[in-house]
Amino acid sequence: METNRQKKIGTLLQKDLVDILQGEVRKNGISNLIISISKVNVTSDLSIAKVYISVFPSERGDEILAAVRSNTPLIKHDLSQRVKMQLRKVPNLIFYIDDSLDQIEKIDQELKGENNPIKNPELLDKRKKS
Repeated sequence: METNRQKKIGTLLQKDLVDILQGEVRKNGISNLIISISKVNVTSDLSIAKVYISVFPSERGDEILAAVRSNTPLIKHDLSQRVKMQLRKVPNLIFYIDDSLDQIEKIDQELKGENNPIKNPELLDKRKKS
């Protein structure tokens, strides 16, 4: 369970990382791309921050994740300049793709379509993991 300090630091990092990443997208003139930070989890010793990014369109997610991971040292440096008055040491950043919106969309489509397990209970047997 996260402490209040972990939550506050996660929120602080999230806001600044959004500014950094969206600033880079604007600065490089990339159009038709939205990057957002959905969550930042900080470990209890405040040494590692797991950053979950959402990319729209989601097809470019792996490409963007690879680019962000390759630029992690630069992102951490920019972040340290922004939070130097609040934090002594910036946590190491580990980036992940947050595909929860895609999962929600998939479930929504399944419920609207013919594969609705509520309307057709026979489908539940096919979905069980063996």
